[in-house]
Amino acid sequence: MKRQYTEEHARAGIDAALPEIETFPNQFPGYSIEISMPEFTSVCPKTGLPDSGTITLQYTPAKLCLELKSLKMYALAYRNLGIFQENVVNRFLRDVVAAARPESATVIGEFRPRGGLHTRIAASWSKRGRR
Repeated sequence: MKRQYTEEHARAGIDAALPEIETFPNQFPGYSIEISMPEFTSVCPKTGLPDSGTITLQYTPAKLCLELKSLKMYALAYRNLGIFQENVVNRFLRDVVAAARPESATVIGEFRPRGGLHTRIAASWSKRGRR
């Protein structure tokens, strides 16, 4: 049986150049932030069909907070990027953690049904250990 999905498909978009997520100094301890992006879009690297849905970011800031305009520009850069939904969520988490070094963060991708399948993917990170 011939494999339809290759390693190239699987790695697509993981290391693509995306805009920097900027930060600013946090002024208060012990609170959480939730940001919802209900118009998120990317592209399936195999079929070229659009994937769309809501990305929700929940994080507890440490010394830095995410600057929202730069986060918006970062999210918009996925619009034409070929990347699997699972990789979107994990890449988003990786980049948020690298930018802000939060106490903890969770990214949830809830993608609109395509072919009758609804997908919800969650990835978490904390200073105590991932997941």
